[in-house]
Amino acid sequence: MQFPIKTRQRYRFSPRIPGALITLFCMAICIKLGLWQYDKAQQKQALQALYSQYLHAEPSPLPLQLNNAEAWRYRRVTVEGEYEPRYQVFLDNQVSHELAGYHVITPLRIHNTQQYVLVNRGWVPAMPEHRELPTIITPTGPQRVTGQVWVPSTRYYTLGKSDPKRWDAVWQNMDMQRYAALVPFAISPVIVRLDADSQAGGFDRDWPQPAERIGMHLSYAYQWFGFAFAALAIYVYLSIVPAHSPTPPQEKPAS
Repeated sequence: MQFPIKTRQRYRFSPRIPGALITLFCMAICIKLGLWQYDKAQQKQALQALYSQYLHAEPSPLPLQLNNAEAWRYRRVTVEGEYEPRYQVFLDNQVSHELAGYHVITPLRIHNTQQYVLVNRGWVPAMPEHRELPTIITPTGPQRVTGQVWVPSTRYYTLGKSDPKRWDAVWQNMDMQRYAALVPFAISPVIVRLDADSQAGGFDRDWPQPAERIGMHLSYAYQWFGFAFAALAIYVYLSIVPAHSPTPPQEKPAS
């Protein structure tokens, strides 16, 4: 009685140029996106260090002329003046306590000058009908404002287009150039975020910290790096094919 001879299946690596090019392209895109997210996390980490450095520092008088606004980011400042609610804006799409609302940003005329600075007085909830704006009470008379300097970003995404020459009470982004062009007074290029314990007419002031989204950026970075590794693994797996080996000779029956 004869038994068939079992042979172990052999495999070989057979890469193909089109597949290799597609894989390299996908890996390059994923790695680039991963590095982009990782770089954003590093930037947020640097901003958090700067934020923490000035968080408990003694406030300095806000200069009338700021030639380098970035050098004042997160510094604690103090300024005295009077609010001008006619040119107050509601910064839309602000969420606090899982509720949608606005940041109330009011210009302050600096004492004994014609120079103004914007003060972010904090968060207020939106009305049930979004077209209606909350009623805001603004204190009158001299105010002493103490807070941290916020430098609004010049890069943002806007839903739809707004007329840059038309005054709107609700703004999607704090475009300082647009604001300066619409108001009839000189305005500082920075905004003061009112301290939580200030009595200068503030609202909910649980200000976000730069580090709050570092974990999200790192998670996205590792995800993109994982996609790059997965693309390579899939390419290698699909490139391993059975090897074609000659058929083994059959044993002749004994005579």
